[in-house]
Amino acid sequence: MRGMGNMQGMMKKMQKMQKEMMQAQEELNAKEFEGTAGGGMVTITLNGQREVLGVKLDPSVVDPDDVEMLEDLIVVATNEALKKVEETTSSTMGKFTQGLNLPF
Repeated sequence: MRGMGNMQGMMKKMQKMQKEMMQAQEELNAKEFEGTAGGGMVTITLNGQREVLGVKLDPSVVDPDDVEMLEDLIVVATNEALKKVEETTSSTMGKFTQGLNLPF
């Protein structure tokens, strides 16, 4: 009978951890992340679900004769924002999966 009490206690801990993980994931999804390039001439805003929420371009970077530069700046800013999402997700969700070797 003693083992049943331990099992129930462990199940309660797992349920609590699952609830905390879901809450943390919801908070991450709602968070906004910015990536910039060209000294702030291009700013990309993403949410935690990696969806683009906004693009801001300084008018001086919009040059019809140099579209490639603008494209490059957008790529750099987007990748920077994505990196921030990944780092924040990894550090936040990693608290729950430490030692379990589980993907999140």
